[in-house]
Amino acid sequence: MRCVIFDGRTADMRVVFFGSGAFGVPTLKQLHANFDVCCVVSQPDRPAGRRRTPGATPISDEALRLGLPLLRMQDINEPANIDRLRAFETDAWVVIAFGQRCSPELLHDRFAINLHASLLPRWRGAAPIHHAVMAGDAQTGVSVITLDRIMDAGLVLGRMGQPIECTDTTGDLHDALANVGPTLVQQVLAKHLNEGLVGQPQDAALVTLAPRLGRADAVIDLSGDADIQRQRINGLSPWPGCRLVVDGVELRLLRAGPADSNSVEPGCLSSSGVLGCGTGALQLLEVQPAGGRAMTFESWANGRRLDAPVVVEVPA
Repeated sequence: MRCVIFDGRTADMRVVFFGSGAFGVPTLKQLHANFDVCCVVSQPDRPAGRRRTPGATPISDEALRLGLPLLRMQDINEPANIDRLRAFETDAWVVIAFGQRCSPELLHDRFAINLHASLLPRWRGAAPIHHAVMAGDAQTGVSVITLDRIMDAGLVLGRMGQPIECTDTTGDLHDALANVGPTLVQQVLAKHLNEGLVGQPQDAALVTLAPRLGRADAVIDLSGDADIQRQRINGLSPWPGCRLVVDGVELRLLRAGPADSNSVEPGCLSSSGVLGCGTGALQLLEVQPAGGRAMTFESWANGRRLDAPVVVEVPA
């Protein structure tokens, strides 16, 4: 496989790809199209769903679909696995949403890069997109960095930005950034081939952290500011998802926007989806009733025939 690089020349490049999550699938596809992916490394199959049926990672599925050699490794830092991986004669290792940290012994003298879903040094950690939306950031993006002993602290080799609109959810931005990633990764690899790659240290004063989130974080405060609650709803969609009980039905809140009217009392919801908060109001746009499908709030409300603002509850 040969790749066209910036000055019109072509060059061979052999790559090992490390990944598990869906975020890396578009990049794996592009690497396969333009480089020689000699091996894909992913996590072992895991139980998933209510029946806990073992399922492959999205990267494993894509590697098999593309006909690429696949290794499923429980611990890439075991001595036997280190020897096996380092035996590949490669030009680069690309790591995206893999789920395991690479030890110094594994990385020694290897050119290894990581695609991260933020504009580093902002939002280092496991949930950068969630935190960017919840914080009300005007933009996010992707960064390609070297791997470092400290998570997400490597040299920045390239960045590309992506605006955040007021109704964007984490799910929207995950997919958008996943599709931006392949271009940036290929640019970085091309510069590496041309020996023109210069890494920039991250400014420690600008570091913010994005720890993993769970269901305990998916609670909105109806006495709080409407913009902050809107950002929380969108930042935690599609998972873990904020919830409200409306007219006896638990709704998962999938998307919210600014409200045109602030006339609804705090803790009440109008038939048009305006939710009153302590300061201001927000507009519910998409919801999912328990056991049902996702739909617009308008479609759900039409089926319930909500005629006046109703008092809502935040589930415990």
